[in-house]
Amino acid sequence: MDVLDLARTQFAVTGSLHFLFVVLTLGLAPLIAITHTRHAVTGRPEHERATRFWGQIYVTNYALGIFTGLVMEFQFGLSWSGLSEYAGDVFGAPLAIETLGAFFLESTFLGLWIFGWNRLNRWVHLACIWMVTLTAYASAFWIMAANSFLQNPAGAVERGGRLVLTDFGALLGNPALVNSLPHMVGAGLWAAGFLVMGASAYQLFRRTEEREFFTSSLRTGLLVAFAGSLVTVGFGYAQFGTLALYQPDKFGSPLAGAALGIMITLGQLVQLFLLLLAPLAYWLPRWRWAQPFLMILTPLPFLLAICGWLAREVGRQPWLINGRLTVADAMSPGLTSGMVTVSLVGFTGVLGLLALADYLLIARAVRRGPTAVALGAEDEPAPAVREPALSH
Repeated sequence: MDVLDLARTQFAVTGSLHFLFVVLTLGLAPLIAITHTRHAVTGRPEHERATRFWGQIYVTNYALGIFTGLVMEFQFGLSWSGLSEYAGDVFGAPLAIETLGAFFLESTFLGLWIFGWNRLNRWVHLACIWMVTLTAYASAFWIMAANSFLQNPAGAVERGGRLVLTDFGALLGNPALVNSLPHMVGAGLWAAGFLVMGASAYQLFRRTEEREFFTSSLRTGLLVAFAGSLVTVGFGYAQFGTLALYQPDKFGSPLAGAALGIMITLGQLVQLFLLLLAPLAYWLPRWRWAQPFLMILTPLPFLLAICGWLAREVGRQPWLINGRLTVADAMSPGLTSGMVTVSLVGFTGVLGLLALADYLLIARAVRRGPTAVALGAEDEPAPAVREPALSH
């Protein structure tokens, strides 16, 4: 491959691996917030246990996902300086707002929630997890606003060889953003629902002593996945009409068409599966034969999310900013195949290890169950210190 293809491959690999963390974070956050709300209102211990158990999985995924985001930042500076020079004043604005106004707030409130168990007032503590959820969705909004600008550079004009933002409202009201944001939100719920469903099926298949806990979780996961699939598929199809207005040949390339074809075929099959199972949510946890099947299906929403992302990005080629800046012009000058190959191997290795660590830690938490959760555990009292006897 030449240097351009290597750089594109690097971005596709790192972007896809990072997105695996993002989609799970977006899906688990509201589920945990709702469960915590039920605990705060009712005081029932089963809701607290569910909040802590799934919350620990959320925290694990969030913490490792931060590092994958840092790798993405390095990649922008290394390979795509032409994008910053030409459109940094526009493209960088939503990214800066996302970092300062959403991500930092999200991290702050998450820290308060993690360390606020048994310390904060229960309503203040509940407000923290809702703020985590709201700021996570605000972060997704600004990221998708930046990406939608690449799809349709609304609100900007070219002056002196650079794009200048002239209408901030047009940037936020971009037609490419209107349907893509809820589509991404639905994909997160879909992925989180399947994770909860698959993890619960695993424990039930093992004949866990926590049968009641995981029976309830499996039903919750199924309903969340069903709701997420409706949102994802509905807004996914709605995007076709919008994209056809300014990218009529978006899915004409073989690669974009193949990603799209996989996504539509698997998506329809999985949604049909959910339509059949949703009415059986009460009985499903009792069917041992269905539990291995649910475990096998767990990765599918993540695969679909990557296919959707690839179709959205590859279909815009050869443009990085549609109709304004090509991928070739956006690439940093002076890059060689050797330089990009080294960074590709390095970035892929780091992100691959982070993804593997995330999977292993989540699998370990699921295997240990809700009785071995560190999040929210009460602090053990410090041992008493005996005063030394005075010598005479």
